[in-house]
Amino acid sequence: MNAAVFASSALSLPISFCKTRSSKLTRKKGVKGEFRVFAVFGEESGLIEKKSQWGPLFDVEDPRTKAPPYKGKFLDVHQALEVARFDIQYLDWRARQDLLTIMILHDKVVDVLNPLAREYKSIGTVKKELAGLQEELAKAHQQVHISEARVSTALDKLAHMEELVNDRLLPGRVTTESDKPSSSTSVQDLDREKTNIGAKTLNVSGPVQPYSPRLKNFWYPVAFTADLKHDTMVPIDCFEQPWVIFRGEDGKPGCVRNTCAHRACPLDLGTVNNGRIQCPYHGWEYSTDGKCTKMPSTKLLNVKIKSIPCLEQDGMIWVWPGDEPPSSTLPSLQPPSGFVIHAELVMDLPVEHGLLLDNLLDLAHAPFTHTSTFAKGWSVPSLVKFLTPSSGLQGYWDPYPIDMEFKPPCIVLSTIGISKPGKLEGKSTKQCATHLHQLHVCLPSSRNKTRLLYRMSLDFAPILKNVPFMEHLWRHFAEQVLNEDLRLVLGQQERMLNGANIWNLPVAYDKLGVRYRLWRNAVDRGDAKLPFSS
Repeated sequence: MNAAVFASSALSLPISFCKTRSSKLTRKKGVKGEFRVFAVFGEESGLIEKKSQWGPLFDVEDPRTKAPPYKGKFLDVHQALEVARFDIQYLDWRARQDLLTIMILHDKVVDVLNPLAREYKSIGTVKKELAGLQEELAKAHQQVHISEARVSTALDKLAHMEELVNDRLLPGRVTTESDKPSSSTSVQDLDREKTNIGAKTLNVSGPVQPYSPRLKNFWYPVAFTADLKHDTMVPIDCFEQPWVIFRGEDGKPGCVRNTCAHRACPLDLGTVNNGRIQCPYHGWEYSTDGKCTKMPSTKLLNVKIKSIPCLEQDGMIWVWPGDEPPSSTLPSLQPPSGFVIHAELVMDLPVEHGLLLDNLLDLAHAPFTHTSTFAKGWSVPSLVKFLTPSSGLQGYWDPYPIDMEFKPPCIVLSTIGISKPGKLEGKSTKQCATHLHQLHVCLPSSRNKTRLLYRMSLDFAPILKNVPFMEHLWRHFAEQVLNEDLRLVLGQQERMLNGANIWNLPVAYDKLGVRYRLWRNAVDRGDAKLPFSS
């Protein structure tokens, strides 16, 4: 019954939050550019004769009289969209009729079992009537499931067509006979064709290429504020360059090249004294702007090492490694209101940062990969979807109660609805009473190494923050989860370096990962307007 209610209310879902998938129940297709649409309308059905108390709730006008006049024609983009929208309207009406049929049949069952009615009917008659009604109910329920699938398919088709139009993947040309699908074309072939259209330029294979200078022109979080004390330093690698972060005399963080100008000694092997970093080799000292302020045992020369812009916000240290002037705004990485930060971890991982982002932006792998940690006991859904606006880098997973967002250039935010550790509840985060919020930052240290910053926040159990050694427990759990992923991602990386395309055949639940790759490609090309930016 829940499925029937969903089918009858499908139009209340935002159209742009649906995504494509195939179904054997889709209508016939013709051709417009690379996307095939063929107009077919109508499905005759008998009228429900008996009036019912449920009637007014499903009193929706039959839309078939308003069908677009395109039957048997090949359509342009706008006509195809009009047909898809009519399909949804019609299928919604069809689903309401199917649901009304079930309601009326239930009324009939009640009538048959009515004590007053039994006074005038033999037991055999009642059994016969009940058997007939049971058969009718089974058929009605089956029809409701079919209607639900049709509504979902129509919504997905409309969303896909709108996305193709938005992304200008539907070329505006006249259809020719050669474009028409042959009768032998299978549903699988059409699905593969549609997938290849959406990812026709997506090829991630071979050795990792040198990073584009344009990818460096963003603010990158590189450390947590709590890890940078006044007398300590944090060495990092960023885009294959060594840097070291420390606090100056004014307490503000600075970032300089982790190489002494004198004899190229790593500065992080030294100490921080009064806001200056001292080289352990000959004692040369540098301020946060890279200027050498002290040269013991010799004359002070005008020497300066490279420094890059460095700021502190939202409990994190940020750097701008690019050559362009830094942006005046930084993305907010604060947990949502009501959440308390429980853990902040930093790990160095032997994988290219794009591969790690691909993994983090994918949740469909959880019940297969994380069987010993957070996804232990999860059932495998018949369908996993990521629902997102046509021009966005955020959305939510279905059937998992998880919201997710990619924040350029290397940040993944997720909010998970949970009932207790390791368990999921509800179909959306809003339906869940308690939540876990995660921040992942994948800093590109080098072409085969990533500095991962992980922050975990909860909107419940604040007492856990004060439990001794809890930080070590969170780290242990995080490392367990990462190890489950790493063995797979390292295998991907090995094959990618040998020429395999790790994005060879994207499917529907890969949407967010594909969009990240398209965004990354646009950055590397130097596109003036980046995709999915609105």
